[in-house]
Amino acid sequence: MKTQSPDTHPQAEEKLIELIRKQTPAQKMAQISSLTFTAMRLSKRAIARANKDLDEQEVNLLFIEYHYGKDLAERVRKYLQRKRDGNK
Repeated sequence: MKTQSPDTHPQAEEKLIELIRKQTPAQKMAQISSLTFTAMRLSKRAIARANKDLDEQEVNLLFIEYHYGKDLAERVRKYLQRKRDGNK
């Protein structure tokens, strides 16, 4: 088998793949969920550090804009504004 990671020893990679194959679907989903959460948290932290003047909501909106597009971020912003104004 050709290795997927040039910086990983082939035997180590083989062992890692073997461990992943032995996981239950629930374990795999938990691992994916954890990795996703970590990536999102790190992205938001980077956005907050680069934009120290933004509050948490604005950081979240900028995260949405960067990852899902300006249109969705603007729609969420308008939704939050309507919700804040009491117009659900």
